[in-house]
Amino acid sequence: MNCRKGGIAVAENRDPAPQGEGRTGRVRAFFASHIALYTSATFVKWLILGAVTGVIVGGVGVGFALLLSLTEETFQRVHWLIFLLPVCGVAIAAMYRYIGKEPDRGADFAIAAVRSNRDMPFRMVPLIFIASVLTQLFGGSAGREGAALEIGGGVALLTGRKIRLDGKDARVLTMCGMGAAFAALFGTPVACAVFSMEVISVGVMYYAAIVPCLVATLISTWIGALCGVHRPVLTVSGVPELSPVPLLKAVLIGILCALISMIFCFVVQKTAALLRRYLKNAMVRALVGGALVMGLTLLVRTRDYSGSGMNLIERAFSGNSRPEAFVLKLVFTALTIGAGFKGGEIIPTLCVGATFGNVFGALIGLSPSFGASLGMTGVFCGVTNCPLTSMILGVELFGVQSLPYTAIACAVSYMLSGYYGLYGEQKIVYSKLKPEFVDKMIQKIK
Repeated sequence: MNCRKGGIAVAENRDPAPQGEGRTGRVRAFFASHIALYTSATFVKWLILGAVTGVIVGGVGVGFALLLSLTEETFQRVHWLIFLLPVCGVAIAAMYRYIGKEPDRGADFAIAAVRSNRDMPFRMVPLIFIASVLTQLFGGSAGREGAALEIGGGVALLTGRKIRLDGKDARVLTMCGMGAAFAALFGTPVACAVFSMEVISVGVMYYAAIVPCLVATLISTWIGALCGVHRPVLTVSGVPELSPVPLLKAVLIGILCALISMIFCFVVQKTAALLRRYLKNAMVRALVGGALVMGLTLLVRTRDYSGSGMNLIERAFSGNSRPEAFVLKLVFTALTIGAGFKGGEIIPTLCVGATFGNVFGALIGLSPSFGASLGMTGVFCGVTNCPLTSMILGVELFGVQSLPYTAIACAVSYMLSGYYGLYGEQKIVYSKLKPEFVDKMIQKIK
């Protein structure tokens, strides 16, 4: 700007603009607008993919849940089915030998597909579906959610292939499928979403998957509720006010949950290893293992330890657990899984924790149902190495009132449970004791 002074034009004194500032600003604005567009497009993409996964996997998971409920009810009504358990084992082993044609690694298939982009043969999905139903129908002691993780991951991975997702996006979609299948069966969408992100690599959360995983689990839970699959109704009473003595009792339960979780993993893996060592043929192994489970069922004169164990969990929260229940459930589950029957260990794990917590909680002056809630989440945390999932699971199942106690029990169990776990493909990325990188696989028993 010019101004006149005494008839002479004088330039106004101001700092000259740096050369090229206007061009740089335009470049920045261009990239900022394109980054915003890319972020928005990615957000919409994962909203859609999460919703589609929730609908597809949720539908499959609901069908799986309803069929398993029907088979468990049938087993309780038809008493002679237990005598066919060894034959059922042989049939399952034969299916995997002649159709699967490769060793079944259960939920490890899905974990490996996410963590290291390994292939997950889709033919394993209908196999685990059929084998899990047969295991429940004839009285094997196995859960549902482990099979659901494999089914959900497999269905989601196939969906990703059909729409030609790249490797990284396919991993995210696999996590969505794992969480959606788990949520369809158990009805805890937030815990299931966090579980699918937390279980892959201990110490690392796959936060990039948080939106699609939550969308998928919320939709699958809603579909499950519409179809009559609801979360377990577990009422906790006698939650104490926050004070030092109950907190110390929760710490003690957490210590014992860490020990039980290590024992659970050791016994399940060691039983499978021993059966494989002395019974090389898979069909013979299933025949002998099925006969052992059948014999134990007849010996204890109850069918309480067959199936997933939800009946024992409900009994624990009503204060009616037997002192030996958690030991017997562990033994039945180890023999069933070790012999080659299919299903999963998550609900049996919750059962072991709940029945232990019920009995031990009463011994140290806690409400039996409150003790069952601490034991259930504490043992689950120890075997899965998923502390955040365990805490959120406690809130979704029992409410927020007991969260401080649940949190400290889970934290202690996580820290003290060592490098054991249910899933051999799970990797410990950061140490449980120090903020340092360890990068080691879950310890396996051979």
